[in-house]
Amino acid sequence: MSAANSAHSVVVPSPSSKRIAGTIVVLYALITLIPLVWIFLTSIKSPPDSISYPPKIVFTPSLEGYCNLFTTRTRQTPDYIASLPAPVGACDEVTRKRNMVIAGPSNFVPRFVNSLVIAFGSTFLAVFLGTLAAYGFSRFKVPLADDLLFFILSTRMMPPIAVAIPIYLMYRELGLSDTALGMILLYTAVNVSLAVWLLKGFIDEIPREYEEAAMIDGYTRLQAFRKVVLPQATTGIAATAIFCLIFAWNEYAFAALLTSGEAQTAPPFIPTIIGEGGQDWPAVAAGTTIFLIPILVFTILLRKQLLRGITFGAVRK
Repeated sequence: MSAANSAHSVVVPSPSSKRIAGTIVVLYALITLIPLVWIFLTSIKSPPDSISYPPKIVFTPSLEGYCNLFTTRTRQTPDYIASLPAPVGACDEVTRKRNMVIAGPSNFVPRFVNSLVIAFGSTFLAVFLGTLAAYGFSRFKVPLADDLLFFILSTRMMPPIAVAIPIYLMYRELGLSDTALGMILLYTAVNVSLAVWLLKGFIDEIPREYEEAAMIDGYTRLQAFRKVVLPQATTGIAATAIFCLIFAWNEYAFAALLTSGEAQTAPPFIPTIIGEGGQDWPAVAAGTTIFLIPILVFTILLRKQLLRGITFGAVRK
């Protein structure tokens, strides 16, 4: 009787293993959060505090980094600053303490908007095309399907720098350099291979009988795909969209090579923020902090679908 009570299932973890696993997860989460916390703390430091050695843990918070991120400033004489009316807003007050005045807005907001348009536009196209292609490979007899799927996946194996120069020359001839359309098409081409492979696995798990029953009831193939398959594949589509968006949002090499002005995104712009005497680290950290927010919000909103998508098909009866 005591042996039966002491035995436990090999599937259900024991209390000690749960505590060990929980401790490891918490430690891992804390370690991975340290860089993010440090970036945020740097964004609310003053420029002298951001480069102090040893690094300051206790400091007086300042919004100077965010002010410098969103504005451009010019140095003026103390007499000229004294002749100005009272400062309007916290940024104006902080800037005048440095004997400078705000000359106008910076280019961060347009670059941030470019990132939103290019990343979400390419993600939508990649998931849309990937869903159609994955459905075709999953439901129809495609000649040389395995070879085609391997060819599609092989495009993802290629390092970006290997094709950077040919793409640059091609874009220059086509007039797509420094355009949002060119970047959307490029990121879509890179992400569609990942989308096809991920979504094919999800669609393979959806029984064909659902579509056959719908078509027997009078639905066309397209209607069965739209009303039966897509709702069942929502979790896979959400998971695929997150992975595609992360690549397009963080991509640096192509953005630095193919854009310089109108279509430049935030990743190549943030490191170029220069202050007096060198890099403006609080402004760089402020730009990085703001840059993390959209992808963080998008992932949180789709976290349930992402978890279901990752574990989809893991448990079978």
